[in-house]
Amino acid sequence: MELLEKYGTNFILFSAHVLELFGAVVIIFFAVYAFVDYFRHPLKSKNIEHIRLDLAKRLALGLEFKMGAEILKTVVVSTMDEILILAAIIALRIILNLIIHWELKHFEREQN
Repeated sequence: MELLEKYGTNFILFSAHVLELFGAVVIIFFAVYAFVDYFRHPLKSKNIEHIRLDLAKRLALGLEFKMGAEILKTVVVSTMDEILILAAIIALRIILNLIIHWELKHFEREQN
């Protein structure tokens, strides 16, 4: 039983690290993409808003991967300190995600 618990814990932690990596790759890739896209057409204000909107959507996606990793980590925590740290990280990521989604909805209302 201990062996199963050990492998299960290792699998969950590995899965969490993979999700963290996916989130980081999404954020980095699309931040670079937005940077390059901006310098292709720097003077068009409509283009800047479009780039901001696309980047915000991709940031939200990256944060969703990172949030999934944090949720997986809650399965294997063993102390109250670890639970509090994870809760703080999850709360911060939820706040960031809500701000991004609020900005997206606000921008879409302005467009209509």
